Parts: sequence; structure tokens; C-alpha cells
Amino acid sequence: MKKTLTLVVPAYNEQEALPIFYDEAMRVYETSLKDKVELEFLFIDDGSKDDTMAVIHKLNESDHRVHYVSFSRNFGKEAAIYAGLENAAGEYVAILDADLQDPPALLPEMLRIVEEEHYDCVGSRRVTRKGEPPIRSFFARQFYKLMGKISQTEIVDGARDFQLMNKKVVNAILSMGEYNRFSKGIFGWIGFKKKWLEYENIERAAGETKWSFWKLFIYALDGIIAFSTAPLIVSSVMGVVMCLVAFLAIIFIIVRTLIFGDPTSGWPSMVCIIVLIAGIQLLSIGILGQYMAKTYLETKNRPKYLIEEAKLKDKEVL
Repeated sequence: MKKTLTLVVPAYNEQEALPIFYDEAMRVYETSLKDKVELEFLFIDDGSKDDTMAVIHKLNESDHRVHYVSFSRNFGKEAAIYAGLENAAGEYVAILDADLQDPPALLPEMLRIVEEEHYDCVGSRRVTRKGEPPIRSFFARQFYKLMGKISQTEIVDGARDFQLMNKKVVNAILSMGEYNRFSKGIFGWIGFKKKWLEYENIERAAGETKWSFWKLFIYALDGIIAFSTAPLIVSSVMGVVMCLVAFLAIIFIIVRTLIFGDPTSGWPSMVCIIVLIAGIQLLSIGILGQYMAKTYLETKNRPKYLIEEAKLKDKEVL
């Protein structure tokens, strides 16, 4: 009996891209995967405001292999990924974006690696960022370099959420039940035997990206806080350094007063020093506040997502 491959597809305002994605995924399945696995789709509608759900309903009516989960509002891609993994029924699960920047054409090779080379997971990474704004590409590369230095979790430069994994890996990801999720870090933290496939950047098939520069910046901060305590260490080190500087400054002032008898000069520099120290204090408090805020959200124990409607294999939720 053939195993089942579930394609988990998070979608937010992707009414234009979904039909193109479905056709391309089916083309790949019919030409390269049909003899190896059964296929099912699991679309996760992340509170879309366009006709994304109408498109999904239409696909569901025409193909019994199409299933879906629709959120009550926009909970974010991380929640959509978790929901997809939690409700995927296949022995193999692949996560793909609906915009075809994660090419379904890689699925046959991913499946071959898992089955024949006995890897638990196959990830994908872009080796180029052609088509992206240069400033965005620059900061993305700097983020990966920074994470490589301050985190013990491996986060590969150019890594995508596009993964094909077996059930063992899926269960490991689901066992990490934190509310504040950073999937790229989670994929690296769980370990297991993993292989990377490289490919050149592919532009969206339709629609517009939902990731603004600001959203990517916040996402990067979430990743740093989730998988590194280095900012807290840096804050502590700055405090120690400023204490040493202050101690040396006191000695300097005492010596200068004894020699020159002028302890009151230099007030402009004193103001600058006060402002500098105050800035460092506020920065340190802000860093600590970010970690406390994440802890606060975790202790609320809120659900990661709420379902408005869903049609899954052998069950329906309304």
C-alpha cells in the first residue's frame, strides 16, 4: 500500500496564486509522484480577506484530496504551519508556500532522498535572492550571519520553510508547543538527519508579498529572542563596561582636581556621558522587556489559532 504525502499550504490573500499552485502541484504529481505516493492537499487559510476560501471551496468540491482549515482571523504564518502539521494525515508532510516560490518540482527529489537515502527531513535553501530589493537581501544575509554567531541552533542562510519530512519529525515539531514560534529555528533545534536542496530564487507566480520590511524586521527579532540569550549577555557586559568607565573617570577627576584644582570644568562632556549611560540603561531595559513580554504571552497559554471552519480527512468542523 502506497504511503500518503500531505502538502501543507499556508495561504493569506492568495486567491490568484492558489489555482496556479494547484495545477503545478498536480502536474508534478501526475508526471513524477503518482506511482510512489498518494497525494492530499491541506490548505490553511490564515484569515484571508479576499476570495481565498472561495477558491479553496471550489478545489475541495472538484477534488476529494483537497482539505482545508480556515482560521477565525489572521494568526500568522507560524500558526498556519503548526495547524497544518497538527492536522496532516500523511506519512510524509511537505510545507509549501502558495505563491510557487517553493517549487513543487523539487518534491520528487525530496521524496527520493527521504525514502532511498533514509533522511528524516529534506530542507530547501535559496542560493540567490534575485528579484528582491537589495536592502532587503542585505539585511537578510546579516540576520543569518548574526544568528550563526549568537545562537547554538543551526539556521542556514537562505533556508525556506519548504520542507519534506517524515512523521517522526512532524511529531517532534509539534512537541515544541510554545506560543511564540520561529519555525526556522525549530527546524534546526530538533535535529534529526537532514539534507538541504539548493535552488535559485523564484519570483511569485501571482499576487503580492505579504511580508513588508517592518514585518520581516519584527520576525527577525522574534527569532533572536526565541533562540538566543545573547542580547541579555550583551546588556550585562555593557553594564560592566560602563561601571569600569565610570570608575576610571572618577579616578581621573580626583587626580585632575589634586593637580589642577579645577573640578567643575567639562560639564558638556558630563551631559553627554549622562545621556549615553541613560541610553544604555533604556536599551538594556528594552531587551529585558522583550524577553519578559514573550514569557508573559507564553504564560497566558492561549491557543495558537482558532478554527472558523475546516474539512479534514474523515471529519468536518464548522
